[in-house]
Amino acid sequence: MPERWTRERRLEHTRSLLLDAAEDVFAEKGFTAATLDDIAHAAGYTKGAIYKHFATKEELFLAVSDRYWRRYFDTFADVMRAAEQVGSRERDEIAARWRQLSRDRGAEHAALGLEFSLYLMRNPEARERVAAKRSEVVDKLAKYIVAGVNRLGGTLLIPARTFAQVLIATSDSVVLGSELDEVDLYRPVVDMYISAIKLP
Repeated sequence: MPERWTRERRLEHTRSLLLDAAEDVFAEKGFTAATLDDIAHAAGYTKGAIYKHFATKEELFLAVSDRYWRRYFDTFADVMRAAEQVGSRERDEIAARWRQLSRDRGAEHAALGLEFSLYLMRNPEARERVAAKRSEVVDKLAKYIVAGVNRLGGTLLIPARTFAQVLIATSDSVVLGSELDEVDLYRPVVDMYISAIKLP
């Protein structure tokens, strides 16, 4: 007999499909040109289904971004879990995984992140609407950083929230700079991030 899905599981499945569609449509059309109708159509749902999960297009974009950040750091979690230190080999591996994740995701996604930032700069009312969600993403990342540094017995030399904000602010630029200029910025930037941590 087939398994019966709970209401929560159905909602989570729908939300996941909407996020997948939104990620594809945003990447193809850009944040501004993409419409909720486009996203609903790509997901095979009505626009009403989007509004059951997300109040605005900005909120939907931030949910896509939040999911990306979780994937981004999950790819490094096993490196850090097994590491007793963050030496040259670990830095090389972190840079390699970041590079691969960025290639899998595509430079257009990094450009999309910068486009969304520009959109928020030009639309203060939208920026105000999503300020709490943006702050929540930073807080989640800061907690992840603190847990990882504590596990290594290290000490952050800057506040965790500042470190998280720096990571978010620079990540897309590293991807685009590496792609546009055909230079590998991943490892040098990993070294720069690690310089903000005092390791035992």
